[in-house]
Parts: sequence; C-alpha cells; structure tokens
Amino acid sequence: MEKRKIRVTDVTLRDGMHAVRHQFSVEDARAIAGALDKTGVAIIEATHGDGLGGSSVQYGFAKESEEDYLRAVCETVKHSKVAALLLPGIGTVEHMKRAAQYGISVIRVATHCTEADISEQHIGEARKMGLETVGFLMMAHMVPATVLVEEAGKMASYGAQTVYVVDSAGAMLMDEVREKVAALRDALPKDVEVGFHAHNNLGVSVANSIAAVEAGATRIDASLAGLGAGAGNTPLEVFVAAAEKVGIGTGIDLYAAMDAAEDVVRPRMIRPVLTDRVSLTMGYAGVYSSFLLHAFRAAEQFGVDARDILVELGRRKVVGGQEDMIVDVAVELANQKKTAVSAGR
Repeated sequence: MEKRKIRVTDVTLRDGMHAVRHQFSVEDARAIAGALDKTGVAIIEATHGDGLGGSSVQYGFAKESEEDYLRAVCETVKHSKVAALLLPGIGTVEHMKRAAQYGISVIRVATHCTEADISEQHIGEARKMGLETVGFLMMAHMVPATVLVEEAGKMASYGAQTVYVVDSAGAMLMDEVREKVAALRDALPKDVEVGFHAHNNLGVSVANSIAAVEAGATRIDASLAGLGAGAGNTPLEVFVAAAEKVGIGTGIDLYAAMDAAEDVVRPRMIRPVLTDRVSLTMGYAGVYSSFLLHAFRAAEQFGVDARDILVELGRRKVVGGQEDMIVDVAVELANQKKTAVSAGR
C-alpha cells in the first residue's frame, strides 16, 4: 500500500525558544538549522518563541536580534524552507516584510481559536508577497469543532493555504484531535491543507499527531528532542519512527533526526523537557504551554504552588497574551495563604 505523505515543520528554533528562555545564540541557531537541514525536514520555523517582534519585557528578551537570528538560519539551510511565526498584536506586517528580506519563504499567522478575523490583513499581505501562508488556530481545545470550522474558514477565505488545529495547552486526547481535524478537512476547500500542532503535557503528542494524519492532516509540527513550551512539542525523531511504522511518509531520515536530537539539541537544553508535575498540570487544566517558566518564576517569587497558579488560570480561561495574569493570580494566592495562616487554619 502506498504511504500517506505529509510535510513536517520543525519548531525547535521557535517553540523550543520558550524552553531556553529565548537564549539560543546565532551559533546555536546555525548548528541546529544545519542538523535539521540534513534530516530532510520540509520546513524549519525560526523566531522568538512568541513570533516576530516577540523580544520584549512582556515575553522575554531574546539573546540575538531578530535579523541576526533569521539570517543565520536562512543562510545555513540548503534544502528546507524557513518559516517565521507572527501573532497579530505582537508582530506587524512590517516585521513580516523584513523577515522576508532576511530569507524566510513561509509565514505562519497565529491567533486565538476565536479570533481569526484579526489575521486578515497579515494573511492577505503575506500572499501578496508570495510567501507560503499558514493560519494557526491556537488553544483549539477551548471551542467545539463547529466554532473551529468557522474560524478556519475565515483564514482560508483570507488566503491561508494551510490551517492548523493547534493544541497549545497539550490538553487534547486522540478522539478530540480526530474530530476537529476531520471537521476542518471536510469543511475547507480541497486545496487548503490541514495541519496539527501538539504539546506533550498529557504525554500523547505523538499519538495525537498520528491521529491527526489519520483524520486528514497533511502537515504536522514537531521539534528535536521535543524541545518546546510546557512538556515540549511532538518529538521529531519519535514521530518519524512511529510514522514509519504506520505507513506515513515524512521524507525525514530517522537516524539523522535521532543524531540531531541527541548530539545537537540535548546539550543545549537549559532543563530537561519532560512531563513533570507542573507541565502535566498545564495539560490537565488546559493552560497555554508557554506559561510554564512564567508560572515557575511567579511561584518562587510569591511562595505559592505553581500548580495552583495554573489551575486557577485554566479556570479563568486565560489565553496567550495575558501573561500578566500569572503574577496577578500568584499574588492573590499568596494573600489567601497569608490570610489562612493568620486565621489559624
């Protein structure tokens, strides 16, 4: 039987930036991009973890300038395309134009799963520029498939050539992935691809990614050694191995991916990417995965449990862009703790 063929986008140099506090150097970027290029991966995404323009007080300053970082990756790769992420409200059309001058050929425009309308200008301009254009519907676990279909339809109407179901919180299980990916595949024009981006907070990112392909996705995101926010992304090398076993063609050399993960990325990790109690809580509570290090810092600063912060954020349905709420919640919990102690409880 002929293999189902998909294209994989590696996000080590974008989502992986969250896990290293955006501190990859130009030399790191060149080494990782070079190793990825040798694997045969279709697309390499490279930007600040929060996309173009993300280097800031709110989201964390990057070690290198956006220009130096993107030029390093674009100059290094010989075969893979280079992508950048753009979140409207953080990145602008001008950021996108400069990124194209630095050498990217793919732009991924990301919004909250109910706010696709704010992507119209960016997607339209990207198509005019000749960039391969992708729509990214984040926190897709928060809405039913009917809403996701409506929002995906907007992105497609603006000119997106692919629309992604994005499990930003790592909160989905396989049945939900199948339902939402299949719903998009059935509703969107046939020439618009469907993609899936997973986080591993519940330990099922590989299984979810396989389920997405079975439901009609032809674009999957992954990262070397799973480097990414929360408990990380779908590990590229693990996904490639699993995909081969079920007859999915990725075009990626498995041994090269293994070697790149083990020899190039793992030595550059600040901390192991694993499903620890805090990242597991993110998946359980349905909280944006890039909140992880912010929650750690706030918990330490105010003497509260990071898990309590995340559960409360999940209860309030806080989404990306509301990072300031992490400190607010930590302060409230700390005050509640003091009140309980003073009351003798």
